[in-house]
Amino acid sequence: MTLSDVSWWIWLLLILFIIAIRDIFIQKSHTISHNFPIVGHLRYLLESIGPEMRQYFVANNREELPFNRIERGWIYASAKKENNYEGFGTDRNIYDIQHMFINNAMLPFKPEGNHPNIIDKTFLPCAKIMGAHNNRRKPFRPASVINVSAMSFGSLSARAMESLNKGVKIAGAYHNTGEGGLSPYHSNGGDVVFQIGTGYFGIRDDDGNFSLEKLVALVEANPFIKAIEIKLSQGAKPGKGGVLPAAKITKEISNIRHVPIGRDVISPPNHSAFKDIPGLIEFVEKIADITGLPVGVKAAIGKLEQWEELADIMVATGKGPDFITVDGGEGGTGAAPPSFADHVSLPWVYGFSDLYKVFLKRKLTDRIVFVASGRLGFPAKAAMAFAMGADCINVAREAMMSIGCIQAQVCHTNRCPSGVATQNKWLQRGIDPTLKSERLAQYFKTFSKEFIEITHAAGYEHPCQFTMHDVNINVDDKNLTSKLDKTYKYEKTPVPFKSMQELKNCKYLGGK
Repeated sequence: MTLSDVSWWIWLLLILFIIAIRDIFIQKSHTISHNFPIVGHLRYLLESIGPEMRQYFVANNREELPFNRIERGWIYASAKKENNYEGFGTDRNIYDIQHMFINNAMLPFKPEGNHPNIIDKTFLPCAKIMGAHNNRRKPFRPASVINVSAMSFGSLSARAMESLNKGVKIAGAYHNTGEGGLSPYHSNGGDVVFQIGTGYFGIRDDDGNFSLEKLVALVEANPFIKAIEIKLSQGAKPGKGGVLPAAKITKEISNIRHVPIGRDVISPPNHSAFKDIPGLIEFVEKIADITGLPVGVKAAIGKLEQWEELADIMVATGKGPDFITVDGGEGGTGAAPPSFADHVSLPWVYGFSDLYKVFLKRKLTDRIVFVASGRLGFPAKAAMAFAMGADCINVAREAMMSIGCIQAQVCHTNRCPSGVATQNKWLQRGIDPTLKSERLAQYFKTFSKEFIEITHAAGYEHPCQFTMHDVNINVDDKNLTSKLDKTYKYEKTPVPFKSMQELKNCKYLGGK
């Protein structure tokens, strides 16, 4: 052993001795490291990497939440245009409660001639037009039934946002801004749905109140804004509001949102622009009248009394939202306390079925475009959603994964290792918007292609034709499966549909 080797060991022992002295006599906050100096730190290290260890080495392919390894693998492979098949049959327990089956037709639908899906196997526009029934001046038919859900710049990084917007441009989809305002990264050619949250970011006055003048100026300056969504609540934390930590607020975010630097930005639980349901409808109509755009609302579903009041006023006046985005309680791009994330608001399938029946009872479903959001970014789940009455699907975490998210579940810490949900410049450098936009677009195209194939397998041309009778769901051991209409106690209203060619020729189709 050389003198340098001895010196190295002395320095190591000295450092360990100092750590031990600190653990025993100085620090008071950690009992384990006090009682077991030096060694106790190993426990905290292993705890900090526990989620990653379980994700890659412990959990099986189907048990992990919110997205298991099979689901993540399908998204990654689809985004990269790799083989997303699985061999040797399913490894799911298809007899589990809530397992869903799509009833295939004896003879599938076959596109012929110059059918749009022969020319483009991913062509799948919405069958309904936002704003058509309320005679808005600028109605909008989404050019894709799968779109990017509300995620704000600030919560997501600049490069992630740029990747998403360039990706929806390629895929012909739309991009919901989230409540954080319109950033330059939303301006890369994709259709945009501008979301108005309780903080009115980007369209607020100096006191934080809603400014109609700023909204009008924003819409006029950015014609790619095709619709406006008023956020009432979100699945992760309905009724709580949100926080953008001060650590994430850059000068750029401050300018876009019109908020100060150095302080947490709070989105309050309530809107200040209206106080009740009649006020909400008045707010919707005021914005629609002055902008000409379709206006909708987004909410997680719980109690139904106020929704019934909304529906009753819509019947009486002919006014109201052009679309409703239903966010499931399993939604999760917004960080939330476990008490909210686990227990407040209904999962999508329960919330949507309850809400749809409110409007179905009053014969209003044909006036509304229903947008579904809540871990539905897979073709079979989308088929179930359409069978229940959805007209479009919004995806958030699935879109994040297509551009590199690894489900590290540290979105709220500003330490996202993939650079998607952080404002850290170094971590963002790993995202190449040119490459990642192609991957988002490819995920959407693969999704649309497989969704169309499932639709054809069921004997239909467009997924709007799915009915409650086309899907069975495992209920219990005595009644092994039940069709959706028996399970959720309603029949979906048929969507007027002639042909895909008619949708392709529609002058209100997005992406133009």
